[in-house]
Amino acid sequence: MLKKLPEYEKQLADIDEKLSRPETMQDMKLYKSLNQERSHLSPIIDELKTMQSLIKQIADAQQILKEEDDQEMLELTREELHELEAQLVKSEQKTKMLLIPPDPLEGKDIIMEIRAGTGGDEAALFAANLFRMYSHYADTKGWKMEILSSNETGIGGYKELVVSISGKDVYGSLRWESGVHRVQRVPETESGGRIHTSAVTVAVLPEAEETDIEIRQEDLKVDVMRAGGPGGQCVNTTDSAVRLTHLPTGLVVICQDEKSQIKNRAKALRVLRSRLYDLEEEKKNRERAEARKSQVGSGDRSERIRTYNFPQNRLTDHRINLTLYKLELIMAGALDEVVEALKIAAGEAALKES
Repeated sequence: MLKKLPEYEKQLADIDEKLSRPETMQDMKLYKSLNQERSHLSPIIDELKTMQSLIKQIADAQQILKEEDDQEMLELTREELHELEAQLVKSEQKTKMLLIPPDPLEGKDIIMEIRAGTGGDEAALFAANLFRMYSHYADTKGWKMEILSSNETGIGGYKELVVSISGKDVYGSLRWESGVHRVQRVPETESGGRIHTSAVTVAVLPEAEETDIEIRQEDLKVDVMRAGGPGGQCVNTTDSAVRLTHLPTGLVVICQDEKSQIKNRAKALRVLRSRLYDLEEEKKNRERAEARKSQVGSGDRSERIRTYNFPQNRLTDHRINLTLYKLELIMAGALDEVVEALKIAAGEAALKES
C-alpha cells in the first residue's frame, strides 16, 4: 500500500491545481466532482503517512532491542513496540477501508419517505415518532430538513410523510434506513395493557438533480385538485393540490402541503425525479446489492431491518445483529452508534467483495 503513496500525492496535487483554475470554479459539476475525489484521496494519504511513521518507529524500536543492554530500557521498548504494532494493524485496516471506492451517490442529499404499514393508528403514530427521531438526528448533524408532502391522521400520526434532508454525508449516513421498521409497545389507546406490533416502511432515495434525470413534459399527466385533510383541520379551498403521474413508469406523486399550486408542483417534481433516479440506480446496482444482501441488507423496502421494543427499551438491527438497550435515547436522535455500526458492516462487506 505504501508504494502507492507518491502516486496518490501526485493525484492530489493535480486535483488541487485543477480546483484553483477559474474555469473549474465556473463549472459546478466539475468542481463538485473534483472535491469529492479530493475528500476520498486526502484521508488515504494521511493514513498512509501514519503507517509510514509507525513502520519507522517499529524499526527503531527493534534496533534498540538488538543493541541495548539495560533491562529497564529493554522492558520499556518492548512495551512501546507492542503498542506500535497494534497501532499499525489498526492503521492498515483503516487504510483498506479508505481505499474502497466511494459510492457514486455518496455526496447526494436524500428524499426520505415514511409510510405507516400494518397496525392502523398505532403504525401512523410510530411513523410520526420516526420522523421526530430523524429530525432530532438531523439537528445534531446540522442538516436541513424540509417536509415535501404529508398525510396526517388527525391524532398526531402520519399515514405518509415525504421529506428532503440536505447536508454533509446525509446519504452516506441514512442510506441503510430503507426497509421495514417494526415497533412493539402498548398503544395509548390500549386499555388492557397488551403489547401490539406495528410496522412502518422507510425509503431513502438519493435526491436527483435536474441534470441526473430528464423528465419529458409529454411523459407527465398533471391533475390539480382541492387539498384535503383530517376532520376539523383547516384545508385549502382552492385547487392547489397537484398529482403528477409519470406515464412510462406509472409512478404517482401527490403534493398538497403548500397553498400555491406552483410550489406543490415543484415539490412533486423533486420527489418524482428522485424516485425515477432511484429506479435507475437500482437497475445499475442490483448485482452489487445482491452480493451484499447477507451483510447489511439489500435496501429492499419489504425487508424487516429493525425492531423497536419499548417495554424493554431495546433496539435491534437484524441485519448486523446489533442490540442496544437505549431506545429512549435513540428515539431522541442519538442514532450515531447505529449508523456507525452499519457503515462498518458495509465497509467490511465491500472489502470481502474486493
